[in-house]
Amino acid sequence: MILGLWLDQPVWLMFTLLAGVFLTVCLVLSLLTNLPWTRGGMRLLATGIVPPYIGVVAVLLALLTGFVANDAWERQRQASRVLQAERSHALAVYDLSIASAPDMSGLRTSLFAYLDAVVKEEWPSMAATGASAPAAGQALGRLLQSAADPRTAAEAGEATHAALLEAVMQLRSARSERLALSAARSDESKWLTLLVLAVLTLTAIALVHAERPFAQATTLFLFSAAMVTTLGVVALHERPFDGPLALSSEPIRLARAAMEAGGR
Repeated sequence: MILGLWLDQPVWLMFTLLAGVFLTVCLVLSLLTNLPWTRGGMRLLATGIVPPYIGVVAVLLALLTGFVANDAWERQRQASRVLQAERSHALAVYDLSIASAPDMSGLRTSLFAYLDAVVKEEWPSMAATGASAPAAGQALGRLLQSAADPRTAAEAGEATHAALLEAVMQLRSARSERLALSAARSDESKWLTLLVLAVLTLTAIALVHAERPFAQATTLFLFSAAMVTTLGVVALHERPFDGPLALSSEPIRLARAAMEAGGR
């Protein structure tokens, strides 16, 4: 829950909170190493630990960070592909309605209503709660009913009707995939594991440099800066439709404008 709230914050606050966590851990480790009543115990624990030991925990941290980063970027790429697919299928429905022999103004009206509902209602709803908008679902249902009308097959021909129905079904599939990506919540366990491994790595660094306070402070700062930057950037791509770098509905809005202007 706490990690989910962290991901909901603005970019600057998200980085600030993450930096605050690492700064706190570094200060605690530095104090434990240098205060008179804890210094002896810390140096006793550090006795015999060789520098290569840092790599034992750091390798686990690096592997998990790579896995989480790949998952976040793949989700962002998938969301972008779904958005472009939804736009392409909407344009295909419009083009087929124009190219067919019978008048399909009613179908185009349903298509426009769906696109308007997606841009004006469903996108804000996804950003706020990750949920769909009933108006968009209802408009898509009316569009499907118009495309499946048997009179369309009789007037436009079986081939055109099949292509039109397929395009509408692909549009429906793209919307379902978009909503699934939007509704998917971040797996907090992987972020918690990342933070635990980062703290353990900081502890290993502090122990290895227990007898050199300045070197300890420098290495702790450099590692913390690297982790804050890496984890912050990965978190920016974690949620493609409601995160800090959320995808815009602009492609769908532009497609809708092009249809209305007759540019398609």
